[in-house]
Amino acid sequence: MTDHEEDRPHRFSEGQGFRNPYEGFDLDPPELRVDPTKIDPVDSYAVADVLDERNIASDAVDADALIDVGLNYMGINRFEQAVDSFERAARFAEDDTTEQEAWVEKGIAHAELEEWEAAIDSYREALYVDEEGDFTAEAHTNLAYALWEFGEGEKAFHHAEDAVRQNERLGHAWYNLGFIQNERGQAEDALECFDNAIRLGFRQADVYEEKAHALDEVGREEEAGEVAAQAEAIREEREADLVDR
Repeated sequence: MTDHEEDRPHRFSEGQGFRNPYEGFDLDPPELRVDPTKIDPVDSYAVADVLDERNIASDAVDADALIDVGLNYMGINRFEQAVDSFERAARFAEDDTTEQEAWVEKGIAHAELEEWEAAIDSYREALYVDEEGDFTAEAHTNLAYALWEFGEGEKAFHHAEDAVRQNERLGHAWYNLGFIQNERGQAEDALECFDNAIRLGFRQADVYEEKAHALDEVGREEEAGEVAAQAEAIREEREADLVDR
């Protein structure tokens, strides 16, 4: 066992959302503009209140715009408001793809709040909408994450496998599967998953840390040390970037 294995933080990937929350960031886009004479413009629930389904016709709501609002809230860690926006987007969506995306994003927001049962319910709603949809793999891998945190390890493993079967190009799905395999003592299989994740561009420090642990488990200690150093370098670079912003 090498030094980097001590107090190893198991960081599972819950996904990062499917759109860039900082592109065109605006908590008051034209499509959702409110009357400041009726609602305090600094009220963080203003958008949700104005779009209450009892007060506005469904054909007047742009579900994609609501998802964007939710992602913007996620970008500033306002997860309760994000949950509300994503739920409304799901209710007002006119196509399965948009509805499925909204349910998955809602689950991610619940996960940020550590509301695991609500997250699980949201991901299952996404799978109910379409078992072969554009966001099915994301639903499976995020459901695996929530189930793992909820103590349902075996179910989590099966959904992690389903995610990579559904979309073998989804990097964080490979990472999630590798994480569970590490925990199950399947280090060789985990190494393959981490290599797939890295090849697909999922190069977070957590991936390298878990890969280092797997290498340790199979007796490749020198490689494990090198990979652990990569993880530390990535983490330090990330922290430096945050300081410079």
